[in-house]
Amino acid sequence: MKFKIYFFVLNLALLSSFTVLVKPINPVKEKIKWVTLEEAAALSKKEPRKMVVDVYTDWCGWCKVMDKKTFTDPEIAKYVNKHFYAVKLDAEGKAPITVNGKMYKYNEQYRTHEAALALLKGQLSYPTTVYLDERMAIITPVPGYLDVPNFKTLLKYFAENHYKNKSFQDYTATASVK
Repeated sequence: MKFKIYFFVLNLALLSSFTVLVKPINPVKEKIKWVTLEEAAALSKKEPRKMVVDVYTDWCGWCKVMDKKTFTDPEIAKYVNKHFYAVKLDAEGKAPITVNGKMYKYNEQYRTHEAALALLKGQLSYPTTVYLDERMAIITPVPGYLDVPNFKTLLKYFAENHYKNKSFQDYTATASVK
């Protein structure tokens, strides 16, 4: 009887170690490395790179969907991290932000942060993704929810400088965007 119990326990141990060995290993998914606007400005002085700014609010449903579906995509994260500094900006945040010697504060009248007002050119819409060049000049804000394929297309359009010589409509009509 002792032999049968011993044999059963030994087989159980061997089987469980075998299943651990054959289980597929889940690679760690890359995540977007979010920084503040101030951090992105400092990083860009050392290593110039374009910026993508997610302007959001806590109450915005589509902002949350973008956080959950678009920004968590591993391919998106890898591409963003390679080509951009990614910034999250709470449009209703109260903390002052200083960039290139200029301080932006919360604006009580508009109930919005001045940095969001500047980036969105006064057109408050959430979510909005704002693209900045290497010198932090606004290329363009893109309002609305972006799913993975549309966001990927926009990222490539700006990262690869296609915006400098063709319209987005021409780019999407002629490019093989993958």
